[in-house]
Amino acid sequence: MGRIGLAPMEGVIDSVTRDLLTRLPGFDWTVTEFVRVVDARLPPRVYHKTCPELARLPARTPSGVPVYLQLLGSDPGALAANARQALHLGVSSIDLNFGCPAKLVNRHDGGASLLRDPRRVYAAVAAVHDMVGHAIPVTAKIRLGFSNRRLALACAGAAEAGGATQLVVHARTRDEGYRPPAHWEWIGRIRRHLSIPVVANGDIWSLEDYWKARTLSGCQDVMLGRGALADPWLAPRIRHWLRTGERLPDTCWQARAAILVAYAATQREKLQARVVVSLVKQWLNQMRYRDAVAAQRFEQLKRITELDALLAGLSAHTTSQPQQEISWQRNHKKGAHVD
Repeated sequence: MGRIGLAPMEGVIDSVTRDLLTRLPGFDWTVTEFVRVVDARLPPRVYHKTCPELARLPARTPSGVPVYLQLLGSDPGALAANARQALHLGVSSIDLNFGCPAKLVNRHDGGASLLRDPRRVYAAVAAVHDMVGHAIPVTAKIRLGFSNRRLALACAGAAEAGGATQLVVHARTRDEGYRPPAHWEWIGRIRRHLSIPVVANGDIWSLEDYWKARTLSGCQDVMLGRGALADPWLAPRIRHWLRTGERLPDTCWQARAAILVAYAATQREKLQARVVVSLVKQWLNQMRYRDAVAAQRFEQLKRITELDALLAGLSAHTTSQPQQEISWQRNHKKGAHVD
């Protein structure tokens, strides 16, 4: 049928977001924001901050979806030492980030910067695999290259040769950033080149995008990032369609507002109100690109700086509770996750 993963997004998809997005059946696994590794083994508190789900093993969201830890770095020895630390803390799978396009990360020799030399990808994966591969899976995420796609197959092959058991491929180069189009057909070239599972990632915003990405890449599995934020019901919608052939109605504004309000309610317990305002706007900004009502509401609320006023603006004119919202709340109360 095909699995669906929730992508790591630095500063965006944290444990609260993972919880909210996995409350309805849809996602099969999630990956944390990256733990930045430089040249030393990090203390346990760093891992618990990035992955609070480690407090109760195995690490899962409250609804039961597995949470895997991502490391980002370039020093094989330091990556291996931190992988061992993560293993001791109960991590059940480690993902290595070779895809982050952020300029700051790349300037400090992390993320997609390693794609300029497949030997460095191999060295990083092999070091981590040699340290923990006997106990837990080691996976990797790449892009199609740094400035061009010339080394795409070589980097993918290097990750497999190093011991990666799965490879997620974002269908653009680092220099292409998030500009459309996504080159799903290039993921297909990589998939045909490898013997390990390859997961398609990038520009999956709808059912049509999902099926096109699978068709052009030949991949059974996909990973959603921005698409899941733009429509929190995208993964459940895909799962429902795969099982029944039925297309669910588009996600209404009331349901979108409800998840933003729930997100703010949890975040304000530990963060300052002004920070929560910024985070809610950040998520609403992701929604507005794919929903006209969300775009209108963003324009109305983008200058509000007071949290309660922002939440009131999100909830305004919601005269009835839609079935999507009811189902989401009911599943959360039961704490159930249906595979």
